[in-house]
Amino acid sequence: MRELHSSSSSPPSQRHGVMVVVVGPSGAGKDTLMELAAVRLGQRPNIHFARRVITRSHDAGGEDHDAVTQDEFDRRLAQGMFSVSWQAHGLSYGIPASVHDRLKHGDIVIANGSRSALGHFKSAFPVLKVVNIIATPDVLAARLESRGRESRDDILRRLQRSSLDVCGDFDVTTIDNSGTLDAAGAAFADLLEEQFDRCR
Repeated sequence: MRELHSSSSSPPSQRHGVMVVVVGPSGAGKDTLMELAAVRLGQRPNIHFARRVITRSHDAGGEDHDAVTQDEFDRRLAQGMFSVSWQAHGLSYGIPASVHDRLKHGDIVIANGSRSALGHFKSAFPVLKVVNIIATPDVLAARLESRGRESRDDILRRLQRSSLDVCGDFDVTTIDNSGTLDAAGAAFADLLEEQFDRCR
């Protein structure tokens, strides 16, 4: 696996906002909840949803992202254009370093992250809030099975080996998205507004 990276484009003394990184297992509904929150809060000038850079085609589905080749990703990485980058499932992911411009003005930035990269998020962002989106194994299995990439038995075996917890010294709030999207989406949006109120 390629090394994870973290970098900073702004002195720590200038950053007063909160980086909110959303993590959780496949099938938990991270992208959907972020989309719902963006609809509810997207017009707020002080709350921003980071657009990830991924070595994945736009046609692959999932989140709206900046699709690049691996060579282009490596070029941006070498030029310090990412605040955090990591690799998972054969793809490279990056959070643009430009998010520091938002944070130094006291804003909230929300990014879709990875539990494996949280240590590097913590190094890059002095004020970090982790939102762990989870769901029950049965719900996760049903959602993953609907994608048609694995059999239900394979999915259940994989889920039995994995953990829903976030390990490490982080400020974590867990949202259970096993029920209705409206309930989980409202809980997520409320949490983001609370983060902004605390950093004002």
